[in-house]
Amino acid sequence: MKTLKIDHVGVAVRSAEESAKLFSNVLGLEIETELLDKEKLKIIMAKVGESNIELLEDLDTQGTIAKFIEKHGEGLHHIAFEVDDVNEAVKTMKENGYRVLSEPHPGAGGTVVAFVHPKDTHGILLELVERNRH
Repeated sequence: MKTLKIDHVGVAVRSAEESAKLFSNVLGLEIETELLDKEKLKIIMAKVGESNIELLEDLDTQGTIAKFIEKHGEGLHHIAFEVDDVNEAVKTMKENGYRVLSEPHPGAGGTVVAFVHPKDTHGILLELVERNRH
């Protein structure tokens, strides 16, 4: 497994559109919006160099992000690392005693992602991201 870069920093927000104003209007960053129907999430990605800020708005009042905001308020939700092989990354994490919360599955922007438990990573929810190389 090779870790390539910080892919994005995920931020839990009540309104992705409202939060995006800072990144687009004030900071002048390029943004893209995507709806993840299965997860009932609105995602706005703000491109910063080779990385992104991912604004996560839950469209389900009982969804994961909504519950996170209810418990912790808006703010940092996760840090995502781009890896060359997410399956190998998951295997490596498990072999080293880290609890993987989800097996690799489709993510935003055509990626394949998996999450590692924050109790094993010093309180940070870790996302492993493999981007399509085609």
